[in-house]
Amino acid sequence: MMCLRASPPALALRMCLGLGLFVLLCLGIGQALEKKVVKSKVGEKVSLPCCHEIPRSESLHKYRVYWQKNITDVVLAYSEGIMISQHERYQNRTEMDPWNLTLWISPVEILDNGSYQCVVQRNSVLVCSESVILFVTADFSKPNITAEVSADSCELTEMVITCSSHGGFPKPKISGALNNMSVEWNASWVSESSFSPYNVTGKLVLNVTKDVNMTCSVEYSGFATSASLLLKKTNNCVVPPVPPPYNVITASIIIVITFILAVTLAARYLPRHVCSRCCKRQDSVEEGVKEYTKAPMTAETSSV
Repeated sequence: MMCLRASPPALALRMCLGLGLFVLLCLGIGQALEKKVVKSKVGEKVSLPCCHEIPRSESLHKYRVYWQKNITDVVLAYSEGIMISQHERYQNRTEMDPWNLTLWISPVEILDNGSYQCVVQRNSVLVCSESVILFVTADFSKPNITAEVSADSCELTEMVITCSSHGGFPKPKISGALNNMSVEWNASWVSESSFSPYNVTGKLVLNVTKDVNMTCSVEYSGFATSASLLLKKTNNCVVPPVPPPYNVITASIIIVITFILAVTLAARYLPRHVCSRCCKRQDSVEEGVKEYTKAPMTAETSSV
């Protein structure tokens, strides 16, 4: 870096320092923008890429390679092809590719979550330095949904709904739906530390007027697990019938009275009518018999 000699010494020093800070700031922003993100789940094997690949014409013996976490902990270090350092927490869980310098971690743990940096030197000269962020997730258990009746009536059933899941990472979000309509849970989380598995519990009070389907979902780092439960209204009372309107009652009374009158008149008129017809038929029959009996007698008289 060159400074202007024509300027006074103090001014020149300020300009040099300002320019140097500007360059460092630009480099820092560039490194932050170039940070890679690698995602993995607990128990899997993950690879963290380095910024340099050793040519086939050379070997690891000419290089110094440092893999460090959060700039403070050295995960492992190689010098002249020999591993000279390894963090105790990564023993028997890490290895480095001798050509592309990739760091392999297996099995992955929640504590492995963080920022890693690969630093490569050749003949004590810095070749490259690059950071990569490892984002570790742990699967949550399938949510367990329970419903407890707190109050019951003919119109509705009040229920306390509980949804719980455990053993996952990072801190999750809990959501729900009631017949495909979103509902908001009163959620609480429990974890021993910021890098420990989480247990999550959500509670909700619902007034159920009919059978409905309740869904609970636990979302974390782009993943989700869910479960459903059918909520049934427990008390199905018989609703008393609604009395008919006054007009209907009046019309019904008129119809009943009319029917009774018609039956009464029919009962008094029909027996007389039937009796008169029967008497007429009987008289005609008797006259026929008399005429029949008279005919032979007149015949005998004439012959004599």
